[in-house]
Amino acid sequence: MSSINSDTYMPENLVRAIANPLFPALDSLLRSGRHITQDDMDNHALLCDFETDLMLFYQRYNTELVRAPEGFFYLRPRSTTLISRSVLSELDMLVGKVLCFLYLSPERLAQEGIFSNQEMFDELLSIADHRTLMKFVTNKATGTDLDKEKLYDKVRTSLRRLKRLGMLLPIGEGEKFRISEAVFRFGADVRVGDDVQQAQIRLIRDGEAVPSEEVQQGSLLDEPNHNETSSDEQTGDESNNEEQA
Repeated sequence: MSSINSDTYMPENLVRAIANPLFPALDSLLRSGRHITQDDMDNHALLCDFETDLMLFYQRYNTELVRAPEGFFYLRPRSTTLISRSVLSELDMLVGKVLCFLYLSPERLAQEGIFSNQEMFDELLSIADHRTLMKFVTNKATGTDLDKEKLYDKVRTSLRRLKRLGMLLPIGEGEKFRISEAVFRFGADVRVGDDVQQAQIRLIRDGEAVPSEEVQQGSLLDEPNHNETSSDEQTGDESNNEEQA
């Protein structure tokens, strides 16, 4: 005889949320690590309308539905989560920090919030530690033009990954994008203060790719688990595949 209790009560609002035709795709996006911002109006509205009920729903999977101060939603799995977790590399997180810096910059308003891959890369070169950047190429990289080309390819791979997470919104078919408020996942330490832009530069130059809580997580999605494989090792194969795409 089955030990499953099929008589468990489900709140009416939760039934309505799950029955919504938008929910299956929204649920898949959240589980893949996507951040749902106000730009995704229908999905964001659904989460706002049923936030409390869906928080209880995802708790069943040992996962927390989080609404950030900036208004976007994402899932934060616990160490015992039943939902697969995605790990970002150190370069991914450093790129995210620079994107958060650009989001805070006056240039964002001047350029109507639109940047290109090259503009982002130039900003990375200007404010991040040179030796740290070259280590993302090889330990023997010295900063030659070839080394910078290889680094640029790796940065493009990181940008593609962050687009999938909802951090960037592509503009047209080229390499231009608009930065979403979800990049504040990389800037929690600078949400308050007199000069948040300078604080963000300090974090980047000091090599703090993510806030202290996020460093312990090792991921935008994970809770602390010090026994996990390093982020670089877990994302190496994926990065290679993306670069070939």
